[in-house]
Amino acid sequence: MSTTEVDVLPVRLEELDFVTPLAEPRKNGGERRRGVFITFEGIDGSGKTTQLKMLAKKLRTHGHDVIETAEPGGTAIGVQIRSILLDSKNRELCSATELLLMFAARAQNVEESILPALDMGRIVLSDRFTDSTVVYQGVGRGLGIEPVMTISRIACQGLTPDLTICMNIDVNTGLARALTRDMDKGVTETRMEEQALEFHQKVHAGYLELAKREPERVRLVDGVGEPEEIAGRVWDIVSRVVTSR
Repeated sequence: MSTTEVDVLPVRLEELDFVTPLAEPRKNGGERRRGVFITFEGIDGSGKTTQLKMLAKKLRTHGHDVIETAEPGGTAIGVQIRSILLDSKNRELCSATELLLMFAARAQNVEESILPALDMGRIVLSDRFTDSTVVYQGVGRGLGIEPVMTISRIACQGLTPDLTICMNIDVNTGLARALTRDMDKGVTETRMEEQALEFHQKVHAGYLELAKREPERVRLVDGVGEPEEIAGRVWDIVSRVVTSR
């Protein structure tokens, strides 16, 4: 390339700012009324999906406007990505691809569903969010937490949950539940459940560490007991957050 060709470039490389963040954290400013963003986390078979649905029903009986979403998925595009991520046939899927696909689905869900709902003042309940990627890909796959959070800042536009309910249950019990559920329902999205026991143990340890580091946001809930009993534990935590808004 000649000097003349370089001079006509619309932006010089040295003029680019590589320090400015690509996405600033989401702020609750202006006249917009901010809703409440609550996520459910936990190892496979922990009961988080059941508890999310029970909480959604209870919140609606109390007059709250609630939407439910799940990850990976949440949108038409996200569901297509989910089928790639969780199909047990895709054994060649490498860790980096898995990480990026997770965030591709999440970015679409944040932009298309979650942020608009929060801007309308609704309560958003999400079955998994970035914490899942931190522990499954960052810890379980060994990719590291820093790369996960760097991508999250861009894909999620700085959005973090107001509250995270983390269902705590031992790994063996959780996996047994998950595998039984998949067999009973003929589920084919079993790629994550089929990972080695050591992987799931790392994931569980990652969740415990998250709760230790962020005790105000990430609340551990004992996942052992009847669903109604566990739902009571969840409500004791959630009701305080919802009524304080």
